[in-house]
Amino acid sequence: IRDLRLGHFDVLVGINLLREGLDLPEVSLVAILDADKTGFLRSERSLIQTIGRAARNVRGEVFLYADTISEAMRAAIEETQRRRDKQLAYNLSHGITPESIKKRVHDVIRSESGEAAAELAPWERELLHDDLKQELAALEVEMWEASEALDFERAAAIRDRIRELEARLQGQELPVVVVPGAARRKR
Repeated sequence: IRDLRLGHFDVLVGINLLREGLDLPEVSLVAILDADKTGFLRSERSLIQTIGRAARNVRGEVFLYADTISEAMRAAIEETQRRRDKQLAYNLSHGITPESIKKRVHDVIRSESGEAAAELAPWERELLHDDLKQELAALEVEMWEASEALDFERAAAIRDRIRELEARLQGQELPVVVVPGAARRKR
C-alpha cells in the first residue's frame, strides 16, 4: 500500500481491502465485482464504505459489476447521489472548488502491538501527531454535519471515534490509522 501511495505502481488489486478503513486519497477507481450478491460484504453500508474510498479523489469513479441491481446497490447509489448533490450545492453556494485530499505518505499499516512505533524517528512521530490532530478536527466537523442531517447514529459513532483518538493523542499511542466515518473494527 505504501508503494502505491509513493507511485511505484498504479494498480492494486485487493479483496475487501478498501473496506478496511484505509485512507488512500490516491485511489481514483474502485471496481466492485458481484456487487449484486447479498451478504455482509455487499450490504448497503459496506457498499457505501467502499464507494467512499474513491470520494477522496476529485476524479474518483466507482464501477459496480452486477447482473441485476440489488436493493443494497440501489440504496447505496441513491445515498451516494444524495451526498454528492448536497456537497455540490454546498460547494456552489460557498465558492469551493473541489480538490483531492493530499496526505503525507507514511506507512499506512502498522503493527497493532506497537512494535512499529518504536522504530519511528522523532520527526516521524511528530508528523503522525500532526496528522492525528488534523483528523480530529475533520472528524469533529463531520460529527456536527451528521448531527445537523439528523443522522444521530453516525454522529454518535464519530463522537466515539473522536474520544478514542483523543485518548490516543494524550497517551501518545502512535502511530494510528485514522479514517473519518469508518466503523470501529472489533479486535
